[in-house]
Amino acid sequence: MSEEKIYRQRPELLAAAEAILFTMGESVETGKLATALEITQAQVHELMEGLQEKYEAPDCGLKVIALENAYQMCSKGTTYEYLIRVASQPKKQVLTDVLMETLSIIAYKQPITRTEIENIRGVKCDHAVNKLIEYRLVEEIGRLDAPGRPLLFGTTEEFLRKFGVTSIAQLPSLDHDKVSEFKEEAEHEIDEATGRTSEKSPEDSEEM
Repeated sequence: MSEEKIYRQRPELLAAAEAILFTMGESVETGKLATALEITQAQVHELMEGLQEKYEAPDCGLKVIALENAYQMCSKGTTYEYLIRVASQPKKQVLTDVLMETLSIIAYKQPITRTEIENIRGVKCDHAVNKLIEYRLVEEIGRLDAPGRPLLFGTTEEFLRKFGVTSIAQLPSLDHDKVSEFKEEAEHEIDEATGRTSEKSPEDSEEM
């Protein structure tokens, strides 16, 4: 009578090997699997046979492939067209508070340079501006006739569509206190990033 396969004797090892391949995403060397599972490499091969057998079912979209002295979990070719449908869908645009503040400044102050945006917000804005350009809400609309010829930014037609207006003139009036609010929130971002709480001098408190 032949010895029973290890994946039948110790199903918890089969589950562990499955979890490792799923989590790593890329190929995992047989030796590393053996070390992690505390079994021999020959037993690793047995476990992989068990996983391959498990994934042969038609209602499973995954498979385990054997590479040169390694194994990897991947999707079956029959699922390819479904994966493409998901991958080709537009990525969801997430407008964080920082992006909304930067977008508001550009919308109301355009055409505007990065330096002018940073002077209003009090922090660097490269990431925010680049993200808004990626979302097609902001674009480069020229250069300022000044030393260095800095780029000027403005909103796009996509911005108008997204916010349901036909022109910038239809935007609601900006609260005069909003710019100060932007600056305060930007200072708070700096404090959080550096782990410090902004401190005001007694003179600053009196002015407020």
